[in-house]
Amino acid sequence: MKLEKLLREHFDFHQPEIKKLNGYDNFNYLIENDGKQYIFKTYGENTELLSLVHAENDVLLHLQSTPQDKYATPIPFSDGTLVKCLKIDGKMNICRMLTFLDGQLFGEATHSKKLFESLGTSLAQLDLQLRSTSNYVIKSKESEWILQHLLLNKKFVQDIPSAKDRSTISYFFQQFEENIVPLFPQLRKQIIHNDANEWNMLVTDGKISGIIDFGDLAHSFLIGELAITIAYTCYDKDDPLEWAGTILKAYHKVLPIQEIELSVLYYLVAARLCTSVCNSAHSKKINPENEYAYSSEKPIWRLINKWLTINPIAAENSFRKAVELPTEKPKTSDHLIRKRHETISPILSLSYTKPINMVRSAFQYMYDAHGNTYLDAYNNIPHVGHSHPKVVEAGQKQMAKLNTNTRYLYDELTAYAEKLLSRFPDSLNKVFFVNSGSAATDLAIRLAHAHTNHSKLMVMEHGYHGNTQIGTDISDYKFNHKKGQGQKDHVLKATIPDTYRGQHTKNDGSAGKLYAEEVLHQIKESESPIAAFISEPVVGCGGQVPLAKGYLKEVYPAIRKQGGVCISDEVQTGFGRLGDYFWGYEMHEVIPDIVIVGKPMGNGHPIGAVITTTKIAGSFEKGVEFFSSFGGNPVSCAVGLSVLNVIEEEELQKNAKEVGDYYHSLLRELQNEHECIGDVRGSGLFIGVEIVKNRETKEPDTKLANYIKNELRNRNILIGTDGPFDNVLKTKPPLCFSKENAEQVVSQLGEILRK
Repeated sequence: MKLEKLLREHFDFHQPEIKKLNGYDNFNYLIENDGKQYIFKTYGENTELLSLVHAENDVLLHLQSTPQDKYATPIPFSDGTLVKCLKIDGKMNICRMLTFLDGQLFGEATHSKKLFESLGTSLAQLDLQLRSTSNYVIKSKESEWILQHLLLNKKFVQDIPSAKDRSTISYFFQQFEENIVPLFPQLRKQIIHNDANEWNMLVTDGKISGIIDFGDLAHSFLIGELAITIAYTCYDKDDPLEWAGTILKAYHKVLPIQEIELSVLYYLVAARLCTSVCNSAHSKKINPENEYAYSSEKPIWRLINKWLTINPIAAENSFRKAVELPTEKPKTSDHLIRKRHETISPILSLSYTKPINMVRSAFQYMYDAHGNTYLDAYNNIPHVGHSHPKVVEAGQKQMAKLNTNTRYLYDELTAYAEKLLSRFPDSLNKVFFVNSGSAATDLAIRLAHAHTNHSKLMVMEHGYHGNTQIGTDISDYKFNHKKGQGQKDHVLKATIPDTYRGQHTKNDGSAGKLYAEEVLHQIKESESPIAAFISEPVVGCGGQVPLAKGYLKEVYPAIRKQGGVCISDEVQTGFGRLGDYFWGYEMHEVIPDIVIVGKPMGNGHPIGAVITTTKIAGSFEKGVEFFSSFGGNPVSCAVGLSVLNVIEEEELQKNAKEVGDYYHSLLRELQNEHECIGDVRGSGLFIGVEIVKNRETKEPDTKLANYIKNELRNRNILIGTDGPFDNVLKTKPPLCFSKENAEQVVSQLGEILRK
């Protein structure tokens, strides 16, 4: 039967005008007959759906008992029924008719405080009315669009094209499981509209005049009603919290919000945003022609990414302020420092003049107890991003299954070892797992001694290799400190081949050779053979100083010729941070005999490793058994493997290259404006900015560098300082750092310098 004939037969419409409307997964029509308008809704025939349509009609009829004319009224068929299954164009459909509500769609209206107040009031009035109704069909409904069933959307995450975006959504899923799921029993539940979005609300004279489309009715969290409307009405706002506060204040006056509901609102807003983009991605995959299904996708993504920059504590405090509830005052830094020093030695220093009490983190952002969000342009340990969901999940799953030591057989050890070694040349084919970069240094030196039977070591000026006794003995940064233990007799120190501050400054290969000649002379003059030469490819504590071009190509052969081995400390430079290279030694066109890794390999989980050759490993095997209680345990292996997978999936080495190059260019532009920037150096997202008093004399300006560091901290940007004069700004952010993040850092740095 044609729709026009159906309308004549069942509603006595004579010459109806029919206009098809957009719909998510059903077909709706605007019908005009004898000067009156109606909405005719059709759905695919389905027993469960039929029950839900009847339930929706029951709710709408319940709402007609109030004097407000904000909701559609079900119109009976000619036989008095409200729902029928009829054949339209040869296909059976569930059919119903509703009155038409006139008004401008909220999404097309001019937004104002008055309108948002009206929205809050209208939703509260609706929820008060819905509180007095119950329906077992709605109560038993499960759907991806109901907030307590958020995790049903996990199956759609893989439909999101971008790996980075998938990680963002997975992060919020994990936050939902951590912060919301345990509170399910305490949150008020009732029937709610469940889809008060910008296209389901009507506006007349700057106020809400109607709420339409009750097809997503759910028995769900009452606070979910507000979470959903905030998600859809604030996604295009520069300050979504301020607009959300206007809605909350008006709602609270009519229907008071509980404190526990305010505490979960941030995460429920995120949950609805995630639901939206997951379903949009899935719909685009299976039905790309249905543009309505993903019409709001871009602005929703904008709010998701903005939501990451908002500290959950700041959000809750903003919500509490809107409804005039007091906010909790966190403990002062002075109090926390006093408590810390009762049990923790002050030899463990704190960053910044005003230390920060951190409570949470996400990707390149860190959140403090006061509600501030910090852009982390400093911390190179959360390599793929703070709290990365794939790393978190890998650790959680493995910890719940098995954690033991390498005296047992388990797949995780071999799987991770093979994946890690695939990133090295064939000669580096044996790996020893430990718990940190420091432990890796210690073991690497033991390997060198065992293989060469020599005790003398050559180290790099300003180098740092860990906190063990051996690590301290070979770290000029430590032993040459005014409080240090001094240089041991078995340690030779090479002059850092620094082409900015050193004696030789042409980084075309000539400076590298000249610096290498000094080392070759030291080797020749040494009374005993050198067991190992150890250096970072870029000397971090030296002030982010890349070794001069060609230097290692001269030094490595000389060390090997007299019976020693070459160790590359990749604890800070490895895993793609340098952009063009996965390992720092690659930039120098050499292959070491031993490689030390740590810090980023576990994204914050304590793990380190030594990678070496079969021959060197064989020499070590002749001694006593090597065993590390935790090195290479299944949890560490699962975490480490997840980090490698994320680097690949999210193309983070490529991002380090592209964002790093852009970051460098911005800093060099700033250097042209300010004489105090003596040098900008490094590679990828491993950058040093040397601050000087005079560009000609290169006199270091330690005071200004530390002022900049602390002033950036006051502007919620984290960087550090390093170098022998502590005058080098160091920025080594998580590899998910963006060009916009780089712009933010350089813009604020520029403002500080202009002042």
